[in-house]
Amino acid sequence: MEQNKSDARLQPAQVVEIAGLVDYQNGSVVAREIFKMPTGSVTIFAFDEGKGMSEHTVPFDALVHMLEGEAQISIAGQPHRLQGGEMILLPANQPHALKALKRFKMILIKIRS
Repeated sequence: MEQNKSDARLQPAQVVEIAGLVDYQNGSVVAREIFKMPTGSVTIFAFDEGKGMSEHTVPFDALVHMLEGEAQISIAGQPHRLQGGEMILLPANQPHALKALKRFKMILIKIRS
């Protein structure tokens, strides 16, 4: 995964246009972590069409909020089709994978406690 835009994290009371925090790159997945604390983090992703993340498991819940585009997110082998404006909770310790059906951008909120 490539980093995009400035690597600087958001500052308190900073207003931003969220989808503009990452740009698409042909054939790539682009990520930008904008907030990180011991209790969780927020990362913005841009996936080119056909790109994804292979199945993996993490020990905490994560919330995916689709900003635009379309993706298939599988949780414990069950596929879910999401479009811009929709979200889904990825439960802790459940295998999940993502694939871009069309280019898409998403916010990933990791909830560690």
